Amino acid sequence: MEERGAPQAGETVLEFPDNRLLIDLCGPHDAHLVMIEKAAGAVIVRRGNQLVLHGGAEPRGRASDALQALWRRLKEGRGVEPGDVDAALRFGEAPPAPAPGAGGGGQADQLEMFAGGALAIRTIKKTVEPRTPHQADYVRLLFKHELVFGLGPAGTGKTYLAVAAAVSMFLEGRVDKIILSRPAVEAGERLGFLPGDMKEKVDPYMQPLYDSLNALLPPRQVQRHVEEGKIEIAPLAFMRGRTLSNAFVVLDEAQNTTEMQMKMFLTRLGEGSRMAVTGDVSQIDLPRGVPSGLVAAARILDGVKGVGFVRFAAEDVVRHPLVARIIEAYDRDGGQPVGGPPPRRDPAYRREAQGVSGEEA
Repeated sequence: MEERGAPQAGETVLEFPDNRLLIDLCGPHDAHLVMIEKAAGAVIVRRGNQLVLHGGAEPRGRASDALQALWRRLKEGRGVEPGDVDAALRFGEAPPAPAPGAGGGGQADQLEMFAGGALAIRTIKKTVEPRTPHQADYVRLLFKHELVFGLGPAGTGKTYLAVAAAVSMFLEGRVDKIILSRPAVEAGERLGFLPGDMKEKVDPYMQPLYDSLNALLPPRQVQRHVEEGKIEIAPLAFMRGRTLSNAFVVLDEAQNTTEMQMKMFLTRLGEGSRMAVTGDVSQIDLPRGVPSGLVAAARILDGVKGVGFVRFAAEDVVRHPLVARIIEAYDRDGGQPVGGPPPRRDPAYRREAQGVSGEEA
């Protein structure tokens, strides 16, 4: 691809030598170009193997940078999805350069960290790549530390990336099983009596975990591994009294654990296992007056060797762009820092932590 001098004021011409890749760059019905136009404020006109950008210098520059980053991605053999377009607009190259001290050592060889400039988690159905700096830090820590906390708002990929790392390690034989858990706490509702056996009662709470697995593995394979006990999806209460060895364990919605439950869960860690704990302390559904175990654990374990923390913010949201704006609006109304720090009554957790904190050595 080459950028040609603008034949007219307020115009930039980008020429692409491979029409097949240009089709992928533009997206179905030029959907990717529409996303870039709306976000950058430039007008993009397609002429054969050229894209002509119209508008002010700054909007054209932003659109050009995004298009070039996506073009490099396609030339490296990596696909482009709407989330990749959004990441290119916000951050340029994805993922950004490693944060100091966040990478290296331990399991780095599993990730092919610098292949094509990407930090990738490979599973059977897809290759998962972090799209923001905090996500890149999070992926590195998932492969480096035995215990990692991912804290922050909905839509930042906390659980999905943790499940992807679990699937990757399982497929490579680095762990013998995957254990995914959630506290079975109703989200501010009273559902009353639920019919059916125990599995039918708890499955609605576990469905988001099934969704993540089915996005990474063929559904029949997920079902077979569940039947064989190699993948276990269970409420947090089922963890009591167990020792979880040679497993990758993910605790989702951890903000809804009590302090006793969190301590119980963390002390299940056995030989050869890893744990990822995810949660958003701005969405605690515990009864009023019951302190969150996630808040306490983040305060108590910060700085402990072998424990890593990543605190996500609204800018890390990779769902619909409106989700980030909703989170920011709620943050402005509530007066709490975006990224889900706990209530102001907990002074030890009031500090703002950007990027990765915790033990990195």
